[in-house]
Amino acid sequence: EEDAPASEGGGEFTLQPWDVGYYAEKLKQERFAFSSEDLRPYFPLDPVLNGCFEHFSKLFNITFKKSDAYEVWHKDVQAFDLTDDKGKFIGTLFADFFPRTGKKQGAWKTAYRNQGLYKGEIHRPIIAIVCNFTKPTGDKPSLLTHGEVTTLFHEMGHAIHALLSDVTYPSLAGTSVLWDFVELPSQVQENWCFEKETLDLFASHYETGEKIPEELIEKLRKAKNFMTGWGGLRQTSFGFLDMAWHTTDPKDIGDDIGAFEDKVTKDVTLFPRLAGPMSSSFAHIFAGGYSAGYYSYKWAEVLDADTFELFLEKGLYDTGTAAKYRDEILAKGGSQHPSILYKNFRGRDADPAALLRREGLGEKAA
Repeated sequence: EEDAPASEGGGEFTLQPWDVGYYAEKLKQERFAFSSEDLRPYFPLDPVLNGCFEHFSKLFNITFKKSDAYEVWHKDVQAFDLTDDKGKFIGTLFADFFPRTGKKQGAWKTAYRNQGLYKGEIHRPIIAIVCNFTKPTGDKPSLLTHGEVTTLFHEMGHAIHALLSDVTYPSLAGTSVLWDFVELPSQVQENWCFEKETLDLFASHYETGEKIPEELIEKLRKAKNFMTGWGGLRQTSFGFLDMAWHTTDPKDIGDDIGAFEDKVTKDVTLFPRLAGPMSSSFAHIFAGGYSAGYYSYKWAEVLDADTFELFLEKGLYDTGTAAKYRDEILAKGGSQHPSILYKNFRGRDADPAALLRREGLGEKAA
């Protein structure tokens, strides 16, 4: 059944690994009758940014105020001061959204100063988020894809982790946590981008002002889990390969690296290997900081799925849940072990089945 679009699109043939992306997109468009371009008119950057700030304000009772008091490194960069509900200063956020010559691609959060003790005083953080969204052209604003909206919420999750830090030492502040815990505060924020209550904060057509239609949100939600099994298996195979490299005695690896890879990934691979081994180009696990830690991609998804289930149960903007998440996770940084922090927040260890339920792969999946 899954091969049907490939057969219909190009005659009878054997599906190969390099065909999956193309035919998956074809099947997605056929099955859900929409593409990312259908959503773009509802996501002009300025309203999305304001809605993103409102989202975090609703969660954590904080205020964002644009400031011209700071020197910026480019005219497109914006600065914001954050305060709490009593007017107390929280920190400064810089936002650098558009590509330019010499700027690195991608999106990230960076800290110019982490929260913590400097020369006898607790200083508040100075944080930046950097993205590469399409610039406005003429009368047309910068219009984001839904993927770019989730990127904004993701990087803002990292930023808020740093900004709401409340520890003594900068080395333990904000995102200075163990590797397999650092993506929880960022990835969990992406979940709200699929919820009508959150989308209604900012998703309006840039020309008409019409709110994003419910049927479009429903298509987005239905398509969310498309190919998650395939993607999860791929990430799992990388995790197995990484761990095998860093836990196997070199004498037992042998000279045939391809055979070593095949043995390690045989239970989580759908296609036979049709080229040389990938290990020589797997920079993540040898030069990218993920040595014996690539599993953390999926583990962080477990943590964020389990965390968001609590918000779904209690309410997307339930003040008690948000306050506990802020106090037990965000504020504590790396001052305690993640297992302790998470149990203090959730009342138990993370449930791995939460990820399967969210992705539609578990027994009680929605």
